[in-house]
Amino acid sequence: MSGKVLVLNGPNLNLLGTREPDVYGAETLDSIEANCRARAQGLDLELEFCQTNSEGQLVDWVQQARDTHDLLIVNAGAYTHTSVALLDALKAIALPVIEVHLSNIHQREEFRHHSYVSKVAVGMICGFGGFGYEMALESAAQLLTKK
Repeated sequence: MSGKVLVLNGPNLNLLGTREPDVYGAETLDSIEANCRARAQGLDLELEFCQTNSEGQLVDWVQQARDTHDLLIVNAGAYTHTSVALLDALKAIALPVIEVHLSNIHQREEFRHHSYVSKVAVGMICGFGGFGYEMALESAAQLLTKK
């Protein structure tokens, strides 16, 4: 394996497929995960994929990743725009972070334009639906190869 990647998903992403399909599409988180697993295998990446509605759980997973993973892909959902605790955890672990959003957050409500995750992310992929996760895995493979 060329790297171990942790994909973290925040609140309400478990409702994909039924939650505001006009904004988030009809794809479920399970189908996004399946596509990611297939893509990761082709990229020789080991993948762990998690979702929680709890800010504290996200922070715990980030802290644990320091010793177990090489890179994080994060779709923090609404915590993107509100969580200083998540920002602090991401800063503390000093791992590369790729930020992903299903929708283009810059075309949405003003409060969604600000991202705490972006303060530490290598880059952000937004507006491509579930395919954005696969794009993030491609980027992860390149970053880890250069490491």
